[in-house]
Amino acid sequence: MHSLMVIIDGLGDDPIPQFGGKTPFEFASHPNIDKLLERGTYSEISICGNDFAAESLGCILRLLGVEQKDFPLNRAYLELLANGRDISEYEMVLRCNLASVNADGRLVSFNAMGLTPDEMAQAAAICNELWQGIEFMHLSEYRNLLILDNDPQILHNCKIAPPHESMEQNFDELLSDLKSKSLLLKTFIEETTAKLKPFARNGVSYRIYPWGASERKVLPSFESLHNIRGAAVCKAEIVRGIARALNMTAPVLAGTTADIDTDISAKAAQTLQFLQEYDFVLTHFNGSDEAAHRYDYNGKADFIARIDKEFIGAVLQNVKQPLKILICGDHVTSCVTGKHSAGSVPVVAAVINSDDNAPEIGAYHDIHKFLMGASD
Repeated sequence: MHSLMVIIDGLGDDPIPQFGGKTPFEFASHPNIDKLLERGTYSEISICGNDFAAESLGCILRLLGVEQKDFPLNRAYLELLANGRDISEYEMVLRCNLASVNADGRLVSFNAMGLTPDEMAQAAAICNELWQGIEFMHLSEYRNLLILDNDPQILHNCKIAPPHESMEQNFDELLSDLKSKSLLLKTFIEETTAKLKPFARNGVSYRIYPWGASERKVLPSFESLHNIRGAAVCKAEIVRGIARALNMTAPVLAGTTADIDTDISAKAAQTLQFLQEYDFVLTHFNGSDEAAHRYDYNGKADFIARIDKEFIGAVLQNVKQPLKILICGDHVTSCVTGKHSAGSVPVVAAVINSDDNAPEIGAYHDIHKFLMGASD
């Protein structure tokens, strides 16, 4: 029997007063998920618990059955893999946000709020010049990577807070430890700050924010872990990087994004195709997480409703063979605080087109047993 895991990133949330104390998932219309629950199970569990930070890297690796000892240090390396690039053991890679800073020098946005995607691309092009010792790689919108020689001080002894967890804090203080440990990165930050001044408006300037240093890490393949073949339908760089590191098929789909404007129907069509070819399919939606980071509880609830209608509905209508389905979040992303947390996330498990019943999911181990056990 084939299996489908649907991860709605950041699905867990806090109660929203405007929703009468309901979370966006509880408030959203999801009749197709409700159909699954008529013969399935519902639970709420924490994927990361107290074992590691509430972040997609570790949570999704855990959901896919990778042991914590095999987790890479931070996610930048996997985002690099997602874009068809690798590094040697003598190099490292850092994530590099284009961030917004107000006139008081405080971080007011981790995602270049106030710039259009075209302007973000123009800003990235300015940063992507020939810098001695640094390679700049633009991914999409505010997301970039920096590749440079491996520096253990930066990898293991440098304190850099994630930008999305650091709103309203002083920008220079947030990066002070990084700049004190690397003259190269200090110079890069200061020179790009000067070059990005023409983009400033309404008291807001734009600067690069390097963080999350990572090194090369070889992961076990998904097939070697579970003795089944897997594929992934995803757009977010971290998830495509995880899939490629695990040797799972993970194509790039036209029209899909890592936000609420993604083409859900395209993801549904690819998922339905993969379910005919692979034992296990992971489909990931990132827009719910992005909406929560923007405090957009209406956008998050609407996106969940669209996933239910355009994706879950398509699966229920078109899949005629027995299928195990699990819908879950990876971590909590609060529309109240805009931050991740290790709280419990909804988990829906069901079996369709079969007399089999889904088990109660009390921990992540139960997910592995349900979806990745021996195929029937």
